[in-house]
Amino acid sequence: MPPPFPSAVAALLDQQPGDRVLLVDDVPDNLSLLHDALDEHGYTVLAATSGEAALACAQQGRPDIVLLDAMMPGMDGFEVARRLKSDPSTAHIPIVFMTGLTETEHLVAALQAGGVDYVTKPLDPRAVLARMQVHLQGARQARQTRQALDAFGYASIAVRASSGRLLWQTPLARELLQLYYGTVAPQTPAPVLAWLRACLAEMTTNAATGEITQAQEPPRLSAELGARRLSFRLHHCIGGEDAPGLGGAPAGDWLIVMREVSDAAVIRSLGLAFSLTAREAEVLYWVVKGKINRDIGEILGASPATVKKHLERIHAKLGVETRTAAAAMALMRVREMHPQWEG
Repeated sequence: MPPPFPSAVAALLDQQPGDRVLLVDDVPDNLSLLHDALDEHGYTVLAATSGEAALACAQQGRPDIVLLDAMMPGMDGFEVARRLKSDPSTAHIPIVFMTGLTETEHLVAALQAGGVDYVTKPLDPRAVLARMQVHLQGARQARQTRQALDAFGYASIAVRASSGRLLWQTPLARELLQLYYGTVAPQTPAPVLAWLRACLAEMTTNAATGEITQAQEPPRLSAELGARRLSFRLHHCIGGEDAPGLGGAPAGDWLIVMREVSDAAVIRSLGLAFSLTAREAEVLYWVVKGKINRDIGEILGASPATVKKHLERIHAKLGVETRTAAAAMALMRVREMHPQWEG
């Protein structure tokens, strides 16, 4: 195994401007030619001469793009690409293959392994730079989108519709998926994947223009965890496979935006409005949500009999005799204090 990428070097790279390019080639002359050209244009260049070293560099250096030699001794470029794409932390990085093989099957293999483009040898630095710019622009926009969504309290993931693989996720999304579904990338939670495919089934792709059309906005998915609620919204197609799926439905890679809302403030408001204890406020909240005593007991870790006693005290404090009347009074008060509440 190659030595770990030095942490001091990684810290230094974080301070340098410009996009990071991981250059992978077992021929020193090729590395030198491209390194000089990239450096002159302001790129931060990481270099590796083997597949193993390339994987270590990608993990620690977090490049914005990879220029990858297809044919190397030991681990070839196709295997390097497959491993990069199978790891959620590096799956989003665009890979441009550098190859002297121009037969169709080799070019197809490069794209199937996860490459977005290729340049042929002998290398022309100008051509390489031109192809890089195209893919770096898309990668930069995707990165800025993820960072902006996270900054505003949103989490986002990208899912490949055909395979169901979770391609990348923001740190907040990773935490939420583990919390609500107990899954980790590259696994997409089954309910989320089923919802995505149901949304896509309602869309069509124009074979001539590639334009995706839909009759109405896709419905949102939601999941509940106690008084916390996680919603999913289908944002847009970010690339991937261009061919339509079955029945003309679009395939490709899709950005899904998630946001968690907690009703803890609503529960506190109920307690203050009706002079309830914390547990009584929780019971009343779930009554408003339409839960029966048995369900409320399971949620709160109490017996149905205990829930019934709480409910009797709630009725007395609200001056009502039925749970329906209690729910109606509480719902009216919540909507006064929290107009945006979607309970």
